Amino acid sequence: MIVRNDNHNTFDHVAQTLARVLPGVSLEQGHRIADQIHNTGQAIVWTGPRELAEHYWEQLELAGLTMAPLERG
Repeated sequence: MIVRNDNHNTFDHVAQTLARVLPGVSLEQGHRIADQIHNTGQAIVWTGPRELAEHYWEQLELAGLTMAPLERG
């Protein structure tokens, strides 16, 4: 799953959302990922089974993060 940079989410919101939604992501890791999203335009935030990816993708999008479409595979 890829989260893209946007102009409406703060670093804190992105970091807190990633930590809240994705298993194994701490707030500190969320901040590192948010920094990567800001600096490179996007970041892969999670990989795994499609069913879980769809669930996490929906949760992140509902929280306002800008999500890339899920890849088919």
